[in-house]
Amino acid sequence: MNEVTSGAQSFAGVPDHIALIGNSVPRRCGIATFTTDTVNALRERFPGMRIDVYAMDDGRDDLVYPAGVTSVAQFDPTSYTTAARQIEESGAQAIWLQHEYGIFGGAAGDMVLKILHRTDIPLLTTLHTVLERPNPDERRVLEAVIRRSAKLIVMSEKGCEILRRVHAVPAHKIEIIPHGVPDRLYADPASIKPNFGFEGRKVLLTFGLIAPDKGIDHMIRAMPAIVEQHPDTLYVVLGATHPNILRRDGEALRESLQISAEKLGVADHVRFINAYVGLEELLDYLQAADIYVTPYNNPAQITSGTLSYAIAMGKPVVSTPYVHATEILDQGHGVLVGFHDSEAFGREISALLADDEARRALAAKAYERGRTMLWSKLAQRAAQLLGELRNAPLTRISAAARFQPLPPNLSAVIRMTDATGMLQHSVYSVPDRTHGYCLDDNARALILMSRMPAMDETERDRLTSIYGSFVQHAWNPVRGRFRNFMRFDRSWIEEEGSEDSSGRAVWSIGTTARDAPAAKHRDWASVLFDTIAVHAGELDAPRAQAFAMLGAAAMQEAHPGHALSRQLLEQFGEELLSLLHISRRPDWAWFEAVLAYDNARLPETLLRAGKALGRTDFLDCGITTLEWIVAQQTAPEGHFRAVGTDSFGREYQPPLPFDQQPLEAQATIDACSAAFEVTGNVRWRMEAEKAYQWFLGRNDLDIPLSSREDGGCYDGLTPTGVNRNQGAESILALQLASCAILRLSQTGVDVAHRAGVAA
Repeated sequence: MNEVTSGAQSFAGVPDHIALIGNSVPRRCGIATFTTDTVNALRERFPGMRIDVYAMDDGRDDLVYPAGVTSVAQFDPTSYTTAARQIEESGAQAIWLQHEYGIFGGAAGDMVLKILHRTDIPLLTTLHTVLERPNPDERRVLEAVIRRSAKLIVMSEKGCEILRRVHAVPAHKIEIIPHGVPDRLYADPASIKPNFGFEGRKVLLTFGLIAPDKGIDHMIRAMPAIVEQHPDTLYVVLGATHPNILRRDGEALRESLQISAEKLGVADHVRFINAYVGLEELLDYLQAADIYVTPYNNPAQITSGTLSYAIAMGKPVVSTPYVHATEILDQGHGVLVGFHDSEAFGREISALLADDEARRALAAKAYERGRTMLWSKLAQRAAQLLGELRNAPLTRISAAARFQPLPPNLSAVIRMTDATGMLQHSVYSVPDRTHGYCLDDNARALILMSRMPAMDETERDRLTSIYGSFVQHAWNPVRGRFRNFMRFDRSWIEEEGSEDSSGRAVWSIGTTARDAPAAKHRDWASVLFDTIAVHAGELDAPRAQAFAMLGAAAMQEAHPGHALSRQLLEQFGEELLSLLHISRRPDWAWFEAVLAYDNARLPETLLRAGKALGRTDFLDCGITTLEWIVAQQTAPEGHFRAVGTDSFGREYQPPLPFDQQPLEAQATIDACSAAFEVTGNVRWRMEAEKAYQWFLGRNDLDIPLSSREDGGCYDGLTPTGVNRNQGAESILALQLASCAILRLSQTGVDVAHRAGVAA
């Protein structure tokens, strides 16, 4: 940061290089105008400041932006990550974000988070919309922006109040800076009217992109009463139809308003000027008006640039009481009437037109207020805030803290557990009894009981007994297989479940035999393993075999030389090597011609089997295939990208990105942990951490799947956001992943040291 010179003045601490994110002319929208006016004001006030503008572009109008503006494809995620990289590499000292949900792609504009979470530069954010009742996506996105921002700017007291009440933002983080306005000498309307052929008319004006929420229809219905008392009145509706409305409906809205004026007999008193005018021409129109009218329908509208401009030009204003109007017109600075109240518009406007003195008094008060809102004042205050960000470490801390591992938390697991076991599914976070229970989830939960650190031992004993009892009861000795699905009434749906569920049960029993803190549980599991594992050799599915091998490897550690577990490791390990030999291609180092779920379990099991048996061929194959699957699960931007379910069944095809499931991240963490254990290569520790950060939001959508407060986890990542249900599989995947990362952080240095590598 240097001294930025402005004329004869210099301002120490003001950044000399910023990145400004929003929209930009020639795009036609309020945010584009605001962003461009902001840039112009900054450059005029601080000519030495470099301002890089990153403008969202919806790709519909083939716009050509001026120099210094980089367009960001509004609906293309990669364009946001490219912009983030450009900002980071540019040397910008601060970012100023103009936030409006609708200008960014994704659910509630969440693609902007791809920029914010990939930059580590202090952030100032202007919030153009602050909702009283945001929907879940709007709340999620705004609160992510709030966390990332060192300072927030709102344009009204109401916006500040909502932030504090609805989003618990501390007052010191919020700055109120009114919408900027241009500076012009006051002009008598009569002196400007001849420029537009308005001489001899009393001119009412509404300006802006025409859309249904502008309330122009209510104002037209007020015109007969106004014209009756003031036959020389002309209501000018200045502005093009909103581009989105125009693309969808053409000029149907404008035409319907014109028809309404004709039916009411005031067509000669209503003039539509279908044009998108520049700033200077707009100010001319405003100065030609006797009264400015904003009949808007949205009570929550927190900012209106056109209203601010009208006040700056000294216009008497009659308006509906939306948020911005109630604040800027308070203390007698304008006239407020009810929403949709054409009669009140007619009455108040007629009264003002009849009282020249009252109109002049309102004009003087409005003009005086406008001097407090000049663009030059906004630019100076904003630049000072941007300079202060260098002393606000919370921006960097919050960005870093976002990806700190979560401590294991059983709250969501307990929420999903009853006396029978862990329920499969939930509706949002509420357990759904409709689908009952399954062996898969209870086997995972049993594994978690052996891995949870610092847990109340009475609670561990209770839950281990519940999940262990479920696994035990699932065994069907007649079939030599496990049952999987159980109804809520505790009746089994089938007599024989999937091979994968049987393999997972073997895994959970072997893990308990090795890792359970209580000897009684280790003894129980060791006996049960010998009972069921004699049948495990009949498993054919590769993942079922892999799960069983993980249990067998644990059993080998619990009981070195255990013959049955050694047999399973050797038999299934050889079969995996054979599968790789059959399916392998020059660019496809994998066991099957397709990718499916829990992919990383296959190399993990070879690594753990190789370690248990001393088989270097197993270890080599495990590392080679893990390297390949990790590469497939790395996005071009470098973050973890789980193999999407859309990929399943596609032979020798690269994976598709969606839907992504927590199971894949957890499996990758465990596999990389195994690779780190056997090699000591710190690369695998880093890959495990990268996969874990997927839960925390370092993913394709920059959306956390973890619920920090209660240990919950959303069920998946879809192209449009998260699947907001929190089923057992997802919750357990997060908690097992948290345990694995914690264990890796505690043992990593020792493992690396033993392998001769400095971690």
